[in-house]
Amino acid sequence: MKPYIYIFICAILAACSHGKPPQMSPSTEKPDIFPDYADVTIPSRIAPMNFNIINDNAEHIYVKVTGEKGGELETSGRYADFDEKKWHDLTTQNIGADLSFDVSVKDRDGKWSRYAPFVIHVSDIPLDDYGVVYRKIAPGYQTFSKTGIYQRDISSFEEIPVLEETAVEGKCLNCHYSNRGRNDQFSIHVRGKNGGTILNNGKNLVYLNTKAPETAGNATYGYWHPDGRYIAFSVNKIVQNFYLDKEHNIEPWDVVSDIIVLDTETNRIITSPVVATPRCETTPAFSPDGKKIYFCLADSVTMPGGYDRLKYSLCSIDFDVKSETFGSRIDTLVCAGDLGKSASLPRPSYDGKYLMYNITDYGTSPIHHSDADLWIMDLSTGESRNIAEVNSDCSDAYHNWSTGGGWFLFNSKRLDGMYGNLYFSCIGPDGKATKPFLLPQKNPRLYYDEALHSFNAPDFITEKIDLDMPEVRSMVKSGKTLDVSVKK
Repeated sequence: MKPYIYIFICAILAACSHGKPPQMSPSTEKPDIFPDYADVTIPSRIAPMNFNIINDNAEHIYVKVTGEKGGELETSGRYADFDEKKWHDLTTQNIGADLSFDVSVKDRDGKWSRYAPFVIHVSDIPLDDYGVVYRKIAPGYQTFSKTGIYQRDISSFEEIPVLEETAVEGKCLNCHYSNRGRNDQFSIHVRGKNGGTILNNGKNLVYLNTKAPETAGNATYGYWHPDGRYIAFSVNKIVQNFYLDKEHNIEPWDVVSDIIVLDTETNRIITSPVVATPRCETTPAFSPDGKKIYFCLADSVTMPGGYDRLKYSLCSIDFDVKSETFGSRIDTLVCAGDLGKSASLPRPSYDGKYLMYNITDYGTSPIHHSDADLWIMDLSTGESRNIAEVNSDCSDAYHNWSTGGGWFLFNSKRLDGMYGNLYFSCIGPDGKATKPFLLPQKNPRLYYDEALHSFNAPDFITEKIDLDMPEVRSMVKSGKTLDVSVKK
């Protein structure tokens, strides 16, 4: 027999030796899988929920998925790897119903085990956004290398770069902010020599110097007005201090921080003495109707010695687009003194129902706090609560809403306490959040074991972002930024 024929026959026999498991009754024990997708709620457009068996003795897995409203799907191999088209067909057919997963595993000794089925619920709340955008960054503090901003199609496993550090000569790329997920209105900060803000206002791509003589610092945290012309920014001077104990690592904090609004058509800055004070005002976000700005406010304390007394309240202030003016009064929505905690990163849902924010013991950098939890405010009643159903013992932060409302994503370090990964959940009709699920990957255990980055500052996008990297490289290399001016 020719060698290649022998190899081909052996391959067929090996495949047949796995095949489907023999008929057997399931045990009462559910399979131990990674990621933990049991009892999660998913949108119908999500990428296949592939998973691995957490058992080093497992050699082969067979999975049969049955839809409550009909349809079946099978897969077998080293891990559960579902056909993308068949997966989408099955989830679409079962919107508002359950998918039941029947899992059998063959060990290295050839013994099969069948587990009790688990279910995944397919939500009738749509998630129509194209995907998500995020910064991938190593969990270090000084190096800018190997960072980049990427976009991921959430209905598949396709990830493509928006802007990588190789395009801007190793500079630090800070967060991408878009207007309600639009691909033609966004800003990206570039820090370091020749730094500036890459800004696409829907008409032109420009490179801005956002530091004016009258402002405290460069534009940092941003949020677009719904009309697409204005962006609320905090201007911050940030420093970092390191702890001496083993329980903490680093504490970034603001020397000063104020709130401004940038007119992207005229490159003028709108300021107000009400939000430019010796106190610290930061992380602004426009309300869905554009009539107010949510932000966080703290009284100044002696730093770094007073780090644990730096507590931010959640506030709002009116903003009038026609007159380009801030209101004269700050309203306190969550008082740090009453709560004994610190609020950060307010994010209103685009349908105007909710305001999600972070609560930590102190400070304004929840990603570095294991106590960071997500909280939500019902904007119709003003009542707030801890979203205990999604929070973990590690940092849960950097949340954003889908453009259609209902779904949200956030960064969590719950896998290992070090790397921030991307999770999804939605708010149901009862006001409760569903069990969060980890961003699907082709081979999830391999991906997350080998990934050496965090998913930083994620957000939803409605379409692919097409950024001209050669143009951006030329902008940054030249260092020729357009200066902003302050409205008089």
